Amino acid sequence: MISIDPKVQDERDNYKLLIGSVVPRPIAFVTTLSADGVLNAAPFSYFSIVSSNPPMLSVSVQRKNGIAKDTARNAMLKGELVIHIVDEDNVAAVNETAANLLPHESEIERTNLTPVASEAVAVPGIQESKIRMECVLEQAFALNDAEQRPAADLLIVRVVRFHVSEELYEKGRIDAAKLKPVSRMAGNIYAALGDMFTIERPL
Repeated sequence: MISIDPKVQDERDNYKLLIGSVVPRPIAFVTTLSADGVLNAAPFSYFSIVSSNPPMLSVSVQRKNGIAKDTARNAMLKGELVIHIVDEDNVAAVNETAANLLPHESEIERTNLTPVASEAVAVPGIQESKIRMECVLEQAFALNDAEQRPAADLLIVRVVRFHVSEELYEKGRIDAAKLKPVSRMAGNIYAALGDMFTIERPL
């Protein structure tokens, strides 16, 4: 085994080890509203479930030169966001929203995606996503780097409304094969669902 001390590497080297090791990662496609009402959209693969009671998710948004990105800034300002699950049918369009635009520019305008009104929050969702979750911000934490400078914003959000395509939904469960989720690997590589198998849990 190779032993590596993250303290003696720079951020990019640690980044490469993390994104190459923690795979596959689900992708959160997040929409938020700016103070001026601009619909912002961006994908994030530092994303997971936090709790089912209450239903909560986490999204970590890396800062750029210590400055919070639009998604984190908007979520903290408005306290609302919509998280969509990325799938094989929308991944190309979602990838377009990763472009670096100014805060007054909407990434949605670079795509053929369709904003749709939400029910429990003011932030619109995206119609083409098979699963979207309207969320409210519970907590936000600034995460510091080794020099104690803000390097990321960790958002803990509570789901207040689920929207699930009828074709996926059966007796309260999601059919993953029909969802066709896409996950993030390293670099520009993505992965489809692939083979699934069952292992019984011990009693």
